[in-house]
Amino acid sequence: MIVGIIADTHDRLPLLDEAVKRLNEEKVQLVLHAGDYVAPFVVPHFKSLEANLIGVFGNNDGDRELLKKRFTELGAEIRGKFAEVKVDRLRIALLHGDEAELLRSLIDVEGHDVVVYGHTHEAKTYRKGKTLVINPGEVCGYLSEKPTMTILDTRTLDAKIIHLK
Repeated sequence: MIVGIIADTHDRLPLLDEAVKRLNEEKVQLVLHAGDYVAPFVVPHFKSLEANLIGVFGNNDGDRELLKKRFTELGAEIRGKFAEVKVDRLRIALLHGDEAELLRSLIDVEGHDVVVYGHTHEAKTYRKGKTLVINPGEVCGYLSEKPTMTILDTRTLDAKIIHLK
């Protein structure tokens, strides 16, 4: 399966629209969002997404109840601060990453095939033993001025960082 991975959209609507367009072009079947949508008014910008969406909250998300309600109305799932997602044969841990000790422990224990997090706004992928660690960077481009997302092929575990406009 082809999975799109995004984080830290931070209300930057034009780049969010670009990310959704690119995810559709890549024909992803699932999108994982590692948090920091920020406000509920971003939710309609996911309406054109042609894939299922599973997300978690980040440290900058405001009205969490309304965010969760609006995403549910679109058929998306926001699972709280952590989600374990099973895709094909993989166990994927999804969290925002603002709790550094928790993140480090999840990576170090190597209990998941993939750990996905955001928060740092730095796009990177690496291996820790048998675990593939993915930070898709920031869709918003506010800190790095390099808006990014990641595409993961669950069969090959190839993770490709995509640069948005």
